Amino acid sequence: MSAGIHDAVSIVPEGKIVFGLHLPIAAQSLSFSQGWEGECGPAEMRRIAEAADRFGYFYLAVSDHIAVPRELTERMSTTWYDTVATMAWCAAATTQIRLMSYVAILPYRHPLDTAKAYSTIDALSGGRLILGVGTGHAKGEFDALGVDFKRRGKLLNESIDAIAEAFREEYPTHEGDAFRFADVGMKPRPVQKPRPPIWVGGSSKAAIRRAAERGDGWLPQGPPEMGMGGAIELLHSHRAETRGDAPIEIGQNTPWLYVGKPTWDLPEGTLSGTPQELAEPLRAAKTMGVSHMGARMRARSTDEQIDQLEAFMRDVAPLANT
Repeated sequence: MSAGIHDAVSIVPEGKIVFGLHLPIAAQSLSFSQGWEGECGPAEMRRIAEAADRFGYFYLAVSDHIAVPRELTERMSTTWYDTVATMAWCAAATTQIRLMSYVAILPYRHPLDTAKAYSTIDALSGGRLILGVGTGHAKGEFDALGVDFKRRGKLLNESIDAIAEAFREEYPTHEGDAFRFADVGMKPRPVQKPRPPIWVGGSSKAAIRRAAERGDGWLPQGPPEMGMGGAIELLHSHRAETRGDAPIEIGQNTPWLYVGKPTWDLPEGTLSGTPQELAEPLRAAKTMGVSHMGARMRARSTDEQIDQLEAFMRDVAPLANT
């Protein structure tokens, strides 16, 4: 493992829980997108990005798929805006909000390619990058790209180490099983020092251990089988074994929420009510050790989404930190 990865990078204010947003419209998997998003495009995305920035959200996240296998498109669709291009576009439309890949599938690319792209985003945005990373899951996508699906975990581990080194050093050196490089320089350099944070995604035991070993933060992707309590316990115990007392920033998504009393039938599983009622599960997550959450707001249009995003940050989010 690269020595540089041991220098944990913390960006969440100590003792606080912060809230981000997975950019609607940019990815339209049926597992998380809402019906109104299918009729929208860049104009609506920009409005939402600008609103999230204005309302004080901590991050704006964009997912990563290159080519969705046909057998998965009924569930996932084929609408997945390119992660790097979309984050760079959002950087130009915003001033404060951090920009996160949720998650960049590192095995698809050479680590120098990834480091170059995301270092550039950090430079262009004035130091607002969070590199969220993961293994990927769609075997057909790996096949189309000529990447061995069975090696994705090892490729991810090595890529994290190599990218961390390239974030830290203008002339990085890496000697691994899959990648080797030295005596090559990379500019522009990231603004964040010693490097931008790397948050590791996934909810399996292997992913949790990877986050503990190599991540500055953890991004669950779906509920862990052992529950969040058990997952956080595993994360902390493995962190202590491999990284000592290095801090780690723990993520989770909020339940689906609607602030106030809806005038329409909300999808099953959506929580609605007063700010005090909606803040209860957020405070519980903070007590468990969660420090950053992706806000998920139900809506029927871009306008309603923006209204809900504003109401959440104005009325609900402050109560999570009381």
